[in-house]
Amino acid sequence: MSVGFGVLGPVVAWSAPGAPVDLRGPRHRAVLARLVVARGRVVPVDQLVDDLWTNPPSGAVSALRTFVAALRRALEPDRAPRTKPTLLVTEGPGYALRAAPDAVDAWRFEAAVEGHAAPERLGEALGWWRGPAYAGLDEPWARDERARLEEVRLRAVELRAEALIRLGRAADVVPDLDAHAAGHPWREDAWRLLAEALWRANRQADALAVLRRARDLLREQLGIDPGPALRQLESDILRQDPPALDTWELTAAAYERTVVAGGPARLESTVDLLRGLAVGGGLAAARGQRLATVEAAERLGDPELTARVIGGYDVPAIWTRSDDPEQAAAIVAAAERTLARLPTAAPDFIRARLLATVAVESRGTDRHTAAREAERLARRLGDPALLAFVLNGVFMQSFQHAGLAAERDRIGAELTEISAANGLASFEILGHLVRMQARSALADFTTADEHAAAADRLAGRYGRPLVGVFTRWYAALRLAASGAPAESAYRAAATDLSGTGMPGVERGLLPLALLCLRVWHDQPIQFAADTNWGPYGPWVRPLIDDAALDAAPEPPHDLLFEALWCLLGAAAVRAGDREWALRAHGALAPAAGELAGAGSGMLTVGPVTEHLARLEALL
Repeated sequence: MSVGFGVLGPVVAWSAPGAPVDLRGPRHRAVLARLVVARGRVVPVDQLVDDLWTNPPSGAVSALRTFVAALRRALEPDRAPRTKPTLLVTEGPGYALRAAPDAVDAWRFEAAVEGHAAPERLGEALGWWRGPAYAGLDEPWARDERARLEEVRLRAVELRAEALIRLGRAADVVPDLDAHAAGHPWREDAWRLLAEALWRANRQADALAVLRRARDLLREQLGIDPGPALRQLESDILRQDPPALDTWELTAAAYERTVVAGGPARLESTVDLLRGLAVGGGLAAARGQRLATVEAAERLGDPELTARVIGGYDVPAIWTRSDDPEQAAAIVAAAERTLARLPTAAPDFIRARLLATVAVESRGTDRHTAAREAERLARRLGDPALLAFVLNGVFMQSFQHAGLAAERDRIGAELTEISAANGLASFEILGHLVRMQARSALADFTTADEHAAAADRLAGRYGRPLVGVFTRWYAALRLAASGAPAESAYRAAATDLSGTGMPGVERGLLPLALLCLRVWHDQPIQFAADTNWGPYGPWVRPLIDDAALDAAPEPPHDLLFEALWCLLGAAAVRAGDREWALRAHGALAPAAGELAGAGSGMLTVGPVTEHLARLEALL
């Protein structure tokens, strides 16, 4: 069953809407809550004991194990005896909760706020709160997390109000902001937003009264003057300057008033907006609204409209691990339903865009048939924008086996050429990034440097801030491949990656890059027990625990295919496992002339030939 968790109020769990899970007593809830706070990281047993008891009793560890066992029975009641749990797991020195990113209400709430979601989405997210976070828990860690989440909640209230004000709905937010400012009188943003909402609702006198009340409170209670934002707002009102709505805000307000909500025009133009938001750096925010837009289109029962909404989100994709696998699967399912429902007379360009969407969103899995059919249709139609999108899908499905860097270089070259000739800036950048990756795999760093520089130039010209994330990681890879110390460069690149809205890229990448360097140079593999390996754990653990090799899956067919096979090969050599060594050798042999992992543009485990030689020595 799929389990959800709620901590925005008392700690609860549910197996389906309206079906609560019995979490037993308060200690059980405290264990679960502490693991939720850890966000998937391992919490050592000793730490859990200290966090649960001020003065731990002599049998604290045994009691903790009892709580964990009871929680596992409650959370996975259908798990067969003697099979390993998949949700509340034992790992290294402690326990971790392996919940999906959207399984915990607090995690979903923070994602909506960090992504600056639309006001409707923020309003929905604020409705998830059932009381103070972690209500009923008074341990220091719970109090700290409660205070942190309350600050996020207050920020969400203000972000939602600000967005609605910008959309011309100032009068609608006055009541909520009035209560917000009264309940949190030391938050200057609360007073500023309330005064601005009143002003834009043509209530200038009330706006000035609010600002005076804020000034009096701050001076009398705290002995400070209002900050520059409040002072500037008061000055603008007194001078009768009009509220500073820019062209974008005026257009958005007019759009909100005139275009029918939920109608075909609204849905298609929403996709255009989400595409622009995504390439402009708001990837998480765009992702937060995309599926809802598709679902709204499906409810209208017009498959061609739904196809245009699904296929219109042609945001270039360079990384082969999805930022939101569940949403990607839902988009693919919607695209396949729509393909099946399209009338025979539907235009081929619609089918091609749906097939390209399937290919792009199925990254890391084998959907090359969809990519090739989309390519056949696009080449016949002769539409450059369509072909660029389709080639993105072909690229995402170009990982059937190792050693295909030259093929991806060809795809990148065509993408760059047709995009440059037809003003398709986003796909021209994608083409340069694809070639940067491919030439890195082929150890042609002179050419890779040229494409990285071209991508940066275009990103600066067209306002594509996320491109710099990939070129900065490339610079760290370039350093590593030269044999120079690269750990500090990788750590700096990881700092740049944080908060970009690309968890599919970010999760586990830094420790993986450092591990690859150590494996390549045969250095000791020493990492903290609570290192978050993200999705790469199954291929890292065999290097730490020989027994884990038997349970390791084969690596997914993506940009890190060769790198992960090299890690499995190194584990096989360490364990003297000839069977796994033979499998690794067979998988890596087609890439004998490449740098392992460098095709990602992010990291490398060194020349594939070196790994093949080590495997051959065992065989």
